[in-house]
Amino acid sequence: MALFPASALQPGVRKREVFGWAMYDFANSGYTTVVITAVFAAYFVGGIAKGAPWAAFAWTAALSTSYAIVMLTMPAIGAWADMRAAKKRVLVLATLGCVFATAALAVTPSFSGTGGVALAMALIIVSNAFYSYGESLTGAFLPELATAEGMGKVSGWGWAFGYVGGMLALGICLAYVLWSQSKGLPAAHFVPVTMLITAAIYGFAACATFALLPERAQPRAAGNEQGAWQQLLATYRQARAYRDFMWLLACTVCYQGGVAVAITLAAIYAEQVIGFVASETMVLIFVLNIAASLGAFGFGYVQDRIGHKVSLAGTLVAWIAVCVIAALVTTKGGFWWAATIAGLAMGSSQSAGRAMTGYLAPPKQLAEFFGLWTFATRLASIVGPLSFGAITWMTGGNQRIAILSTTVLFVAGLLLLLPIDMQRGRQAALRASS
Repeated sequence: MALFPASALQPGVRKREVFGWAMYDFANSGYTTVVITAVFAAYFVGGIAKGAPWAAFAWTAALSTSYAIVMLTMPAIGAWADMRAAKKRVLVLATLGCVFATAALAVTPSFSGTGGVALAMALIIVSNAFYSYGESLTGAFLPELATAEGMGKVSGWGWAFGYVGGMLALGICLAYVLWSQSKGLPAAHFVPVTMLITAAIYGFAACATFALLPERAQPRAAGNEQGAWQQLLATYRQARAYRDFMWLLACTVCYQGGVAVAITLAAIYAEQVIGFVASETMVLIFVLNIAASLGAFGFGYVQDRIGHKVSLAGTLVAWIAVCVIAALVTTKGGFWWAATIAGLAMGSSQSAGRAMTGYLAPPKQLAEFFGLWTFATRLASIVGPLSFGAITWMTGGNQRIAILSTTVLFVAGLLLLLPIDMQRGRQAALRASS
């Protein structure tokens, strides 16, 4: 528990509560690492869809559909949770939804043709939507736990724990895949088991969060779902009062679009462009998670020292370098360099973005404002991967052009970061809750 110095925590917050909160990042990271990045993404394209020209586009379309659902619903869910002090209750439901849908992915190799593609897409839509709800709700607990000065550290701890959880899930899955391959078993045999492993780790690890993390918020109004929508519309009407937060949302849409490309398409790019096999891809993603964990943990301390804005700007420059290197290299060794830089940039950029959101969000509307942040990140997750898939399709499968085009998203994010005044935005958030 020495990782959680009291100076970074809000008065009355116990270290075990922060540990419980960080354990949710540990729990849910296996889903993105195994399902979205390392295993199921590549299996969907090469196994279920049989490498069809439209396969990468179908994968990104399924993810985009889930993100559209979250965009339309999460801000209102956040407003509802704020009014009823129900963040933890909704988090439990979101976790159960993702765990069961992930386990259900185990049956998809049993189906063939369009039926298998349709079922896989439907389960990805459901599981990823529930995952996104959980990610937003757990982020809304951050300002209740950390001081304004310690938010970067605490956010970094959570992301670092998350990547450790992702490595655990991926490591167990990798061991099973290697054993299966040594026995000559096909992907249709070992992919279902990896889905069950991922679901089990998610569910069991999340229990630590539910046991240790309390709901500190107090209900603000009885109301009904209409009241949640009215509150959300009122916040949109008052957008000018939170102009720095709104600039952050615009910045987030751009740079997170690029990050989403790395998360959802790294395995596909590694296997189809660079020539990795499944086991090599899993090792690559495992090492990427190590780099991301170190980046999130170490950068959290740097972020609190040099400032959130400067920190995020530095990571966006690193992302631009990643895209250029990945587009130009032709060897596995060269791609390893790009993946390592991407890991460091991924952990630090995601930690910085969450900490900035917590810093600029009004203390009495945390779930609502994190719902707006989720709206931005999920819009980004539509724009980034879908544009990658569309460019790949239009260029006859040229993923190098598509990954190079992703630099535009990071450059745009860097430009939209410039107008943000963190102190002005913090004062606006505090005035809204006074």
